[in-house]
Formats: sequence, structure tokens, C-alpha cells
Amino acid sequence: MAKDQSSEMTYEAAKSALDDVVARLENKDLPLDDMVTLWEQGEKLAAICEERLAGAKARLEALRPNQSDED
Repeated sequence: MAKDQSSEMTYEAAKSALDDVVARLENKDLPLDDMVTLWEQGEKLAAICEERLAGAKARLEALRPNQSDED
């Protein structure tokens, strides 16, 4: 996964790719090196998902009126 691709990856695309990685990791016949590589990809994809979710949360919170404004 190239760095420039991951920076533009949507949450949905990253989640789908992460689901694929998890499914592949469930194959008990994979060689250890392949499992480690997939795990690393999964970690990167999970970080992208977390980043996108945090960004969405920040955007939503910015739309909320401040509690102090209501007093």
C-alpha cells in the first residue's frame, strides 16, 4: 500500500481492505512471513480507519453549539 494511496483512502475503502486482511489472516495455512506482512497492512489500515473516524467526530462536534452558549 503506497503512502500516497493511503492518505486519500476513504474510511469505507480502508475498512473493506481491513476486512479482507482479517479474512486472509484467518487462514491457518499461511506462512509466518505472510501473516506478519498482512498484520502490518492491517495495522496501517486500522490507523487510517481511526484517523477518518476521528476526523468525522471532530467535524460533527464542531457543528454542535457549545454548552456554554446554551446557558
